[in-house]
Amino acid sequence: MTVRAKICGIRSRKDLEMVVSAGADAVGFISGTTHYSEDALSADAAAELCAATPSFVNRVLVTHLEDAHAILDLADRVGVDTIQVHGLVDRDTLRAVHSAAHGRTIVRAVHVTGADAAARAREIAADCDAILLDSRTADRLGGTGRTHDWSVSARIVHELALIGRPVILAGGLNADNVDHAIGAVHPFGVDVNSGVETDTGDKDFTACAGFVKTAHESDRGRPVPVPRRRAPELQPTGSRR
Repeated sequence: MTVRAKICGIRSRKDLEMVVSAGADAVGFISGTTHYSEDALSADAAAELCAATPSFVNRVLVTHLEDAHAILDLADRVGVDTIQVHGLVDRDTLRAVHSAAHGRTIVRAVHVTGADAAARAREIAADCDAILLDSRTADRLGGTGRTHDWSVSARIVHELALIGRPVILAGGLNADNVDHAIGAVHPFGVDVNSGVETDTGDKDFTACAGFVKTAHESDRGRPVPVPRRRAPELQPTGSRR
């Protein structure tokens, strides 16, 4: 099964057109932030880019917001297909978002800062449609450009496969290391932001295309988790108008 590729941190029409041309399965718009991100957008800017996204590409809201109503209101305003809960929310908040998602898939970020990430992923897996494993620093919840311990990520993939919960790998990925990362972790999908940018923070077409091509050609024939519901943020929905 082909590994899905998401490119996050889309902040302009040029970025959007570039990553769509590169073949990305999903695009991420960062809005509603509590920690630093160069790619943060206003709700209106994110909504404009969402509306310009072709129907075969999945649109993902990546947000740090920690209140369920605020998260859902922002998702409605932007008009996305998937909500990536990337903030420091508790399980009750995640459950509330998931139960009121109205057909949207919910992806919960887990920061792999040690072996205890496996327990956190197991605990919240029932309250979302997929887990995204990312790196973090003291002031950043994503976009760190740093990898984490892939052996922990691989263990999480193995354990969550038993309940049919897909895992998406992020954190320090780029076109040069994504093949190795896939071979080490066997994720359902991979997610990149800073690893495909120029020095000015704009998306680089060659890097984006290389990342997507490598992801799509890697891991062919290897088993990956089969979700209970439709595949989450990395599959095109074909349902938008």
